Amino acid sequence: MSPPAPTPPDPSDPPRQGRLILVPNTLDLDAQAVDIQDLLPLGVLRQAAALQHWAVENARSARSFLKRVQAVTPLACPLQALAMAELPRPRKGSGQTVPAAEWQMLLAPALAGHDLGLLSEAGLPAVADPGAALVQAAHRAGIAVVPLAGASSLLLALAASGLNGQSFAFIGYLPQEAAPRASRLRDLEAASRRLQQTQIVIETPYRNAALLAALLAGLQPQTQLSVSIGLTGPAGWTHTASVAQWRQAPRSMSDREPAVFSFLA
Repeated sequence: MSPPAPTPPDPSDPPRQGRLILVPNTLDLDAQAVDIQDLLPLGVLRQAAALQHWAVENARSARSFLKRVQAVTPLACPLQALAMAELPRPRKGSGQTVPAAEWQMLLAPALAGHDLGLLSEAGLPAVADPGAALVQAAHRAGIAVVPLAGASSLLLALAASGLNGQSFAFIGYLPQEAAPRASRLRDLEAASRRLQQTQIVIETPYRNAALLAALLAGLQPQTQLSVSIGLTGPAGWTHTASVAQWRQAPRSMSDREPAVFSFLA
C-alpha cells in the first residue's frame, strides 16, 4: 500500500518565515595559508554554502570568506548571484543611531521565507559587532535566530589568559584621549579588585602598541595583564604576567592583527 500523498499547502496559510543564521567567520583575517577546515566545523561550512541571502559587516570580506567556503563545499548558487547587503552604520561622531526601519528592511528575505545569514568580518557575529542590532530586530519580528559554532577571540583570549573565567566583563574600547582613558582604567581596575573580575578590552589593530603602553602606565604593578594576538593563526600568542613583569620585558605588538587585552587586579 503506497503512502498517502502529502497535503498541498493551503494558499491562505501565512508564508513560512526564514531564520536568521549567525555564521561565524574565521579570526585569521582571510589568511589563505590557513585551511578554513582547521578553523570552522565542516557542518558550519555546509550551512553557510546553502545560504543565498546575506547581511554582512563588509561585502568584500564576506565574498572572500565564501570563496574559502566554496573551496570545501559548493555554494547553492554562484557567488555573484548571492543577495548580499551590508549592515548600516551611523556616521562616526554623529551621535545618531541607525533607524529601526533600516534593520527591518534587512530582514525582508527572512520574512519572505528565506534563511538569512549574518556574517561579521571576524569571529562570532553580534558579539562586539554591529550585527547585534539585526539580531534584536529579528527577535522583535518573531524570526528564529540560530547561532552556529565558531571561535570568539574574546573567549579564546580569556581561556588562554589564566585569569578569572568565572567572573569577567567585556568593556570594549577605552577612550583614546589620555586623561579620560587613565580615569577609566582606574575605575576598571578598582572594580576588578573589588569583584575579582577580569576586565577585557580591545583596540583597533594600528593602536595596539598605544593601548599596551597605556595599560602598563596606568595599571598597578601587581595587576595581572594578559595579551592575546593573532589567535588561531600560526604566529598567534598569549602572554600573561604582572604589570611589573611586563614593564621589565615588554613585547612588541603587531599593528595589523586584532588583539585582546585582559587584566585582573
